[in-house]
Amino acid sequence: MISTFPVVSGKYLIGGQWLQAEQTANVINPANHQEIVGEVALCSKADVDEAITTAVKAFETWSRTAVEDRANRMHLAAEEIKTLVEENVTLLVRENGKVLVEAKKDLLRCVDIMHHAADELLEWWQPRILPGNQKVQIRKRARGVTAVISPWNSPMILTFKRVIPAVLTGNTVVVKPATNCPLTIMSFLKVVASYFPDGVINVVTGSGGVIGNAICSDPRVKTIAFVGSTETGKEIMRAASGSVKKLYMELGGNDAAIILEDANLDEDAISRIRFGVLRAAGQVCSAIKRIYVHESRYEEVIAKLKKEFSRIRVGNGIQPDVEMGPLNNKAQYDYVNGLIERAQESGAAVITGGIQLDPDTWDQGYFILPTIITGAAQDSEIVRAEQFGPVIPVLSFSDTNEAVRLANDSEFGLRASVWTEDEDTAITLADQLEAGAVFHNNHTVFQDLHLDFPGLKESGLSRETRHCGLEYFADSYGLAN
Repeated sequence: MISTFPVVSGKYLIGGQWLQAEQTANVINPANHQEIVGEVALCSKADVDEAITTAVKAFETWSRTAVEDRANRMHLAAEEIKTLVEENVTLLVRENGKVLVEAKKDLLRCVDIMHHAADELLEWWQPRILPGNQKVQIRKRARGVTAVISPWNSPMILTFKRVIPAVLTGNTVVVKPATNCPLTIMSFLKVVASYFPDGVINVVTGSGGVIGNAICSDPRVKTIAFVGSTETGKEIMRAASGSVKKLYMELGGNDAAIILEDANLDEDAISRIRFGVLRAAGQVCSAIKRIYVHESRYEEVIAKLKKEFSRIRVGNGIQPDVEMGPLNNKAQYDYVNGLIERAQESGAAVITGGIQLDPDTWDQGYFILPTIITGAAQDSEIVRAEQFGPVIPVLSFSDTNEAVRLANDSEFGLRASVWTEDEDTAITLADQLEAGAVFHNNHTVFQDLHLDFPGLKESGLSRETRHCGLEYFADSYGLAN
């Protein structure tokens, strides 16, 4: 057991000072309930007020700095962050549950985000002249204090994809990491903040009901960037409704994968489907959460997924041979287990696979083996809910119109995928699917950091971007003669 806590343990950041909280809570290793990874500060409303006041003051000067200065500072911060990746990988695994390979990719992607966004800023910020008889320039300006409320499932990437463009566009930020795993993101932000004037980056932690509400209801906060559940997103919207704010929200998902009659289901394709379902133990907003298979291929898909899932090694992500770790917290663990139990009670069949690497200590972590659900109805809880765990319901359909109807039969609309050898058919279905992005013969993430396609319906509130998210955090205005 590693007993040394990170230097940010139990602290919060305001105006360049890391302050020790009077009240803290333990951060637990989800693979071992007995291991305390560190402490998280339980900040008060007064702490939030101080953080916002400090951010407002810092904005007065930071918003006027040259974009070249902002970009240069970010590049320098990224280079130091890169040197800290190896020593922080195990911390992320211990507080989040990700396996080592996934954790390292997350940390390296944070470095990429910093460099990419800083490079993009220099061109994107330049004024744009509109054609016409009157000279009209479209110019950019910073908006003010930005609140970044990040989740526990992918705390690094999803925080950096918001904090970095917010700071680069001249805003100051108040960050609220998830209390279940705040330590790695705070350790990284400690370094990033040191490259910017005091008060540009502030961090408060604690109860969402207390400090989250205080942040979102404060009229001095001009932008809220949130990643999390749709229900929490609605609560944030209500709290923010007292003043007009810009909201950038990536919310829940119940992604459908449609496997057509002509789909290539070789080992590589099944591996991609498995990854789409089980990446980060299924705790990904854009993971496959429903599979619709043409009736002629249904039994084949079940057999191949069962075989694929049976090979997955599940255990503590710190072990190099582990392919899937635990769920992050007890609430999510209980929720997913409850979904599986209620599905079985309703008459659905539960197929469990996978390998317990450490069966003697299995009950010390929030482990759930990969699970396939068959025989569930379209209107059942297991199909309609965002499971957010390593469980996947598989249903059949008879024609493509039915498949599209079933896939669209959800309040969510984050991602979808179509599995077919006919690209024209994939495009035709993609045009009909109510999702922010559709993949063909894959279900993954966009590798290009410039791209981001938020969800439709109750899966998001924003717009597509090819500028590293910079436009979410700056206002455009016209200057005319």
